[in-house]
Amino acid sequence: MNKSILLAAIAGALAFVATAPALAGTPRLDHREAHQGNRIYNGVANGELTRPEARRLTAGQVHLRRAESRAKSDGVVTGRERAHLQHEANQQSRRIYRQKHD
Repeated sequence: MNKSILLAAIAGALAFVATAPALAGTPRLDHREAHQGNRIYNGVANGELTRPEARRLTAGQVHLRRAESRAKSDGVVTGRERAHLQHEANQQSRRIYRQKHD
């Protein structure tokens, strides 16, 4: 698998995150997910991330998106759910930072 195929796969995953409907309204989290996805994409593009690292981080982004979808499933994102999503996004951000700087 070459670098361009990996970048295309990451871009596809990010497009899914960026175009998902905001059912219960989490615009800050949506923006943050897109920013974190761009950090992963840029890390691969400039060589800071290896393919396995990028795959793991992209899987983390998908996990975060699924958690957001579960929170939105009933049409309301409660304060507790928002706090949980914020915590998950913080963890993912730290993972991206650590992988890019190791």
